[in-house]
Amino acid sequence: MSNFAAGVVKFQTEIFPQKKALFEQLCCGQSPEALFIACSDSRVVAPMITQTDPGELFVCRNAGNIVPPHMEKACGMAASIEFAMAVLNVPHAVICGHTDCSAIRGAMDPARVAHLPHVCEWLGHAKEAVDFVAAQGQDVDETARMRLLLERNILLQLKHLRTHPAVAARLEKGDLCLHGWLYDIRTGDVTAYDPKQEKFIPVSERYAEDVACASRG
Repeated sequence: MSNFAAGVVKFQTEIFPQKKALFEQLCCGQSPEALFIACSDSRVVAPMITQTDPGELFVCRNAGNIVPPHMEKACGMAASIEFAMAVLNVPHAVICGHTDCSAIRGAMDPARVAHLPHVCEWLGHAKEAVDFVAAQGQDVDETARMRLLLERNILLQLKHLRTHPAVAARLEKGDLCLHGWLYDIRTGDVTAYDPKQEKFIPVSERYAEDVACASRG
């Protein structure tokens, strides 16, 4: 805790004063640009990856960056998604997976998490991706198979996200864009799914026009 406490003091004495105007604005409300659904893994830090300030991302995190399909029974993810869509009206939603994900390894090899009943049940929401890789990834090595599973899980969770009524309503209106990203912890690379090419490509290519516009602005 000593490091955390020292960090709080540094934030209060050095960081906060530099951004005082921002926090004055944020105390009146929030208007984030994106719902960012990521894994709980401590190595995945959305504001660092995206270089965003407080107020720009509405972040939801859980083991495996999973979105359960919509059901009548309320859950934390469903409530957060509904709030982001119907109250905050975020124009974008990102599901961001990452390499070396223990949750997804557990989904591929259930024996690894057999002693964790809640984890086992949660990872059932990734089973469709696991089944796809079992059928399509037989001729590739373990590294490539895991990469394929990480990508398929992101696409599966995007599919689940579309089942949520608040998301479906926004998509019907045409004012919401969904994105699937994969973050590589070792290299810092981030790839994004391109529906036109039906594959993950570098963010710099997927959003070339946006990146160029931001650089000019």
